[in-house]
Amino acid sequence: MNGGNSCRNQSGDGICAGTEMFSNNDEAAINKKLPKELLLRIFSFLDVVTLCRCAQVSRAWNVLALDGSNWQRIDLFDFQRDIEGRVVENISKRCGGFLRKLSLRGCQGVGDNALRTFAQNCRNIEVLNLNGCTKISDTTCTSLSKFCSKLRHLDLASCTSITNQSLKALSEGCPLLEQLIISWCDQVTKDGIQALVRGCGGLRALSLKGCTQQITDDGLITICRGCHKLQSLCASGCSNITDAILNALGQNCPRLRILEVARCSQLTDVGFTTLARITDSTLIQLSIHCPRLQVLSLSHCELITDDGIRHLGNGACAHDRLEVIELDNCPLITDASLEHLKSCHSLERIELYDCQQITRAGIKRLRTHLPNIKVHAYFAPVTPPPSVGGSRQRFCRCCIIL
Repeated sequence: MNGGNSCRNQSGDGICAGTEMFSNNDEAAINKKLPKELLLRIFSFLDVVTLCRCAQVSRAWNVLALDGSNWQRIDLFDFQRDIEGRVVENISKRCGGFLRKLSLRGCQGVGDNALRTFAQNCRNIEVLNLNGCTKISDTTCTSLSKFCSKLRHLDLASCTSITNQSLKALSEGCPLLEQLIISWCDQVTKDGIQALVRGCGGLRALSLKGCTQQITDDGLITICRGCHKLQSLCASGCSNITDAILNALGQNCPRLRILEVARCSQLTDVGFTTLARITDSTLIQLSIHCPRLQVLSLSHCELITDDGIRHLGNGACAHDRLEVIELDNCPLITDASLEHLKSCHSLERIELYDCQQITRAGIKRLRTHLPNIKVHAYFAPVTPPPSVGGSRQRFCRCCIIL
């Protein structure tokens, strides 16, 4: 049986809707021996195609397979050519409040009317993928705003009819929104971005890829200042943005993990230096707010000093939690930092490569307090003075004469 056809009834009106093929005597032994609750639990592990096939076995299985609790997560990408608006409407009526996640990626036959019915019926939806659904417009986002207040992830990539009105609607009705993808929605401008921030301050991921001309510094700076939980920002192809964006990210978005800015030709090295600026202030905040910190890598953080390490050594994590600290290539760190770390009784390893102000004596004093600590450091060998006669070639101590 073809996987796509098995998801449609004979009349083609929707997903798994037909029951007329069953006889009255279709009660198999398994249905009599296992309670309905257990069968329903088994069915909950099946994918869409398998559920549709099971729905065609018997009347009893049809009821079990089409129970709304089995349809909490649906991905119709494999059937995108067959999916039309009435199919989405049938799904929404059957699943109702059970549905949490729906992907209609690439389903170009689905439009605003179907998604309005969907929004009315599936008010607990949290993740919705409409990538490539080119028939939808601002009307869909208005429906989602009105009925789907629990929406957290929304993908509208390549929905080219989407405008600022959609972002305004989402801001008003979807306050829990955490991830929004509006790549290639080139009608969105800074006004839409600013409207979004007013109601969706918890945004964690935003993709604006391909919004080439309309997105400027003003819009993204608003995002940085209003969405302090932002972890991922994609602005690739937004050629109008400048180093001001990187400065705003560095000042306002401490949780940022992913930044995509390919083909943003106005960004410079100076801007990225600002973004990567980690100072003693950072360590002060860590010492106050991260009492369970176990591993801290500060490699190449060239602005931190002994004072920052002092605050860290006095913090809640230092005495019992901190196990690893990496300070390699931190040129301002001196032996004083090692003194501040003596109270870190759980410290197992410290990296000090290329910390040129650290001395052997400082490391020795640290070892007296933490005898089991592993210290990774490098001290350039001293080249011996030339011999009196000057006739024999001399080698530094790190060389081996074969």
